[in-house]
Amino acid sequence: MTTAQAAPATRILIVDDDASVRDVIAVLLTEEGYACTTASSADEALERARGGDFELCISDMKMPGKGGLWLLERLRAEHPSLAMVMLTAYGETEAAVECLREGASDYLLKPPKLTELVRSIERALARRRLELARQRYRKSLETRVLEKTAELSHALRQVEQSYQTTLDALVAALDAREHETSDHSQRVVRYTLAIADRLGLPQSQLPDIARGALLHDIGKIGVPDAILLKPGKLTPAEWEEMRRHPHVGWTILRSIPFLEAPAEIVLAHQERYDGRGYPRGLSGDAIPLGARIFAIADTLDAMTSDRPYRQRQSFAAAIAEVARCSGTQFDPRCVEAFLAIGEEELVALRTAQPRVA
Repeated sequence: MTTAQAAPATRILIVDDDASVRDVIAVLLTEEGYACTTASSADEALERARGGDFELCISDMKMPGKGGLWLLERLRAEHPSLAMVMLTAYGETEAAVECLREGASDYLLKPPKLTELVRSIERALARRRLELARQRYRKSLETRVLEKTAELSHALRQVEQSYQTTLDALVAALDAREHETSDHSQRVVRYTLAIADRLGLPQSQLPDIARGALLHDIGKIGVPDAILLKPGKLTPAEWEEMRRHPHVGWTILRSIPFLEAPAEIVLAHQERYDGRGYPRGLSGDAIPLGARIFAIADTLDAMTSDRPYRQRQSFAAAIAEVARCSGTQFDPRCVEAFLAIGEEELVALRTAQPRVA
């Protein structure tokens, strides 16, 4: 049978410039089962504390050079879990009270009675144990909060990715419905984000702008195939039906909280900078910035893609057309950002991977 291992003795640092006082206290406390170490000055005590794992320090208030208050401040700063009991002579109670304010657990008048000293030590150690337990509990709570926050962030990313996958699938179906514009929505997203980057827009705004560009034609879900896929020129009535798709798209998206901002881009994606667009005839800065950016991206992709009624044009020709329409169809500031991208990068973006957040 093995016996239980005894708990290590509580380590106490005793500080007093009077050798007789510190020796007597050390002897008495050693007999009570404590492990005692002594120091004759505040500086020596600080050095011993740095090299030892003490649980409590008993220090005289007044010592030559640096006193007990100085030592208390240093020990509390370097060893915040160390309990402190201060010894003071008559007439020094105001200073002792100041020590309590600075974090000491107790103070005793010199010379302390053994029973009072032991009770004070036990109170100080109990307070220390309670404070350490609080610190452990607080640290445990902080760890749990961090873990739960990480779990929540992961779950939110999964939900957001699920939303995005659903949107991509829906848009792919719409693009497939218009056979000649396959992958059109993803391409305009890439062009739109490239322009937004050149404008220096905050990263936090890019997901909404990207989704607005991705979903710009969502309203065409309500356009009959006979109109949407008609190879020839639309009649006035058919054109009027086609012009409804921005409002239809906005109606579909506006009730979905995370698509409120993209919905505004969808509603305004056929507006013109000079006010001659539809459905509301907005002009200038009244048009959402994402829609003003998208208008350029949409024109670029339309001009550089084949249609049943015409062949695609070169990127150089499309870029020149966008520049020509600056200030009328397009926002001049957005055109300037677009032109800064350059033809080579725009060509590469046509087949690059999607950047929707």
